[in-house]
Amino acid sequence: MSVLENYFTREHSIFRDSVKKFFAKEVTPYVDEWEHEGIVPKEIWKRFGSQGFLCPWLPEAYGGVGADFLYTLIAIEEAAQTHCSGFAFPLHSDIIIPYIYNFADEDLKRRWLPGCISGDIITAIAMTEPGAGSDLSAIRTTAVKDEDHYILNGQKTFISNGILCDLVLVAAITDPHADPSYTGISLIGVEAGTPGFEKGRNLDKIGLHSQDTAEMAFVDCRVPASNLIGTEGQGFYYLMEELQQERIVCAIICQTAAQEALRLTLDYTKSRSAFGRPVSRFQYISFELAKMATEVEVGKAFLESVIIDHMEGREIVKKASMAKYWIAEMLNRIVAKCVQFHGGYGYMEEYPIARIFRDARVQTIYAGTSEIMLLIISRSLGL
Repeated sequence: MSVLENYFTREHSIFRDSVKKFFAKEVTPYVDEWEHEGIVPKEIWKRFGSQGFLCPWLPEAYGGVGADFLYTLIAIEEAAQTHCSGFAFPLHSDIIIPYIYNFADEDLKRRWLPGCISGDIITAIAMTEPGAGSDLSAIRTTAVKDEDHYILNGQKTFISNGILCDLVLVAAITDPHADPSYTGISLIGVEAGTPGFEKGRNLDKIGLHSQDTAEMAFVDCRVPASNLIGTEGQGFYYLMEELQQERIVCAIICQTAAQEALRLTLDYTKSRSAFGRPVSRFQYISFELAKMATEVEVGKAFLESVIIDHMEGREIVKKASMAKYWIAEMLNRIVAKCVQFHGGYGYMEEYPIARIFRDARVQTIYAGTSEIMLLIISRSLGL
């Protein structure tokens, strides 16, 4: 029995049914088209938002319904069955918007949050640079105060939602003399169309083909100082605080992908025959499937305990890092075997297992690489 079972209510079931129907009608039939085009149409965000599916956790004052974190889990679980990784609503709803809600002033909340809920404002967050990835203190983008504006200069890369975004939260150095250097980093909201803000090309990736990922450039980009998120110089701390939920969201995405990959492979091996019997009846394959099912179940149980701790406000830095590390690595182990057990068909684009396989690879890289997760875990152990 799921440890989360006692947390689910009738409202959660109604939400799941509504999301499932939306995905079946509005997403699944178009996934192949979006993968080919390399982007999800902006209109799908507005239709999703119009149903109340974006940021449902926000308070009613901004247009949300004050829902709990289980709504995030449900939406990601249902999205996994569409085999569409390009519609990056979890990034928007559960990773980026919390920065605005938790740290921005009331004027910015009133200005941006309603549009974030409706889908009229799609968000991105720009941390990574050509020369700065896991080490955020190495960023070089600057924001120099000029009376009531900041002047931004710098480059960002690998920015998810980078083409579609209407608003990007930019990590920039506002105090180049700060010691240590990370205490000089701030978060500033930059709206699409601001002079000096240029979106680059839609990057050609191994996977996540329909998820727009872009380079960005800021050249003497003048942004109102009122677009500062929270307090100047606190950006690094804000990022560290919110990265825990980001890693939980990534772990959920990985877990649901692993469950879907296993489901597809069980169905395939039961129906595919070789040498006069189903592939699943060969002892080696049946044992490997049993091992895979065990790993998926272990991942689910641990993840649910992390989710409960998160919902109850407990300290989860170590557990969130463990979940992100282990489940992302588990997904890649599982899906590689799933492709193998599909035989030649596993290498064909029309089989969803191929898409899950290539989309899985990045999960051990973004939101903190597996190596960074191990560093955090080891430090939490006093090593």
